[in-house]
Amino acid sequence: MKTARAVQNLKPSYIREILASSQSDGVISFAGGLPATESFPLGLMQQAFTDLTQHSELFQYAQAQGYAPLLKQLRQSYEVFDSHDLLMTSGSQQGLDLIARCYLNPGDKVVVESPSYLGALQVFQLAEAELLTVPQLSDGPDLEKLQQIFETQSVKYFYLIADFHNPTGISYSLEVRRGIARLCQQFQVTIIEDAPYRELRFRGETLPLVSSFYPQGAIVLRSFSKIACPGMRLGLIEAPRDWIQQLIKVKQISDIHLNSVLQYVLLQLITHPEFPGHLLTLRKLYRERHDLMLGQIHALMGDKVTVKPVSGGMFLWLTLNDVTGVDMMDLADKALKAGVAFVPGTVFTPQQNGLNANCRLNFSHSSEEDICAGIQRLNKIF
Repeated sequence: MKTARAVQNLKPSYIREILASSQSDGVISFAGGLPATESFPLGLMQQAFTDLTQHSELFQYAQAQGYAPLLKQLRQSYEVFDSHDLLMTSGSQQGLDLIARCYLNPGDKVVVESPSYLGALQVFQLAEAELLTVPQLSDGPDLEKLQQIFETQSVKYFYLIADFHNPTGISYSLEVRRGIARLCQQFQVTIIEDAPYRELRFRGETLPLVSSFYPQGAIVLRSFSKIACPGMRLGLIEAPRDWIQQLIKVKQISDIHLNSVLQYVLLQLITHPEFPGHLLTLRKLYRERHDLMLGQIHALMGDKVTVKPVSGGMFLWLTLNDVTGVDMMDLADKALKAGVAFVPGTVFTPQQNGLNANCRLNFSHSSEEDICAGIQRLNKIF
């Protein structure tokens, strides 16, 4: 059977392919965006799972918008505007898919950073949107270039990750956050703010969401995969109420409704008196692993590479300083054969080209022993 045109033009996910390869025995993987498995708050959820047999209503068909008690709690936790509403999704990835199916037409223009999250690029490409890229600086997207794009193109959306960007790990400055909101409001561009790592800040001051400066023109995506468990597949969309109503229509067609059982468990988890302590422990663990990986890179690779510390999240962005004859895709293949996996920067661009001197390293998943051994193997390859 012949596939749809958009699917024919969709490239396979490099990360999915390398994750499959990196599961071989002896391979240390810095490739995936995986949380630390040992950090999953299973103990805090144990009572909720035990109590499920007392809640037969959770096993019946439910509302597409989500489990009402959970939505009520999240409105309070995230201080949602009265004019806005919430929609539970199967991870923030489904949120992206629903937005694209509900609001994007072929040829609509979407601005993304270069580099940007691969999963978002694939969603927009499947929707046959035209992707425009804005360079990323050390404190966020280049506002001057962004304004030039808005002035010369009819842009519908600007997709961004302001807190601990995937793949670079940077966090936007307050000035850049305000500047983006100002430009988007001026040119009537809708913000799609993806915030899956926001709760993983282990240093510095928490800054307002970009969308908080232009709430009437913004959609916020959140994920519980990074602070609970990714296998639960729970995420959230926050947007103006009439936008959410349209998204609910699409979601009903997509999956009828989300898993009510796990939404109940999530509610018990985030209201558990020990949940704040879990987040503190998680941040401490990631800070330690970040510092260890960064220290090992500096100690072993020195001025051969450039890599800057981040203040949270899961990723470091490494740049080879001498790029003469370098092909990062080839290096990634060699590294995998040597027992260590990483993701070349190339895959985080719409055309999967450029950024040949860069790679993304995940520090959250591997043990201290594996971080040290993996960086030693990478050093030999580089």
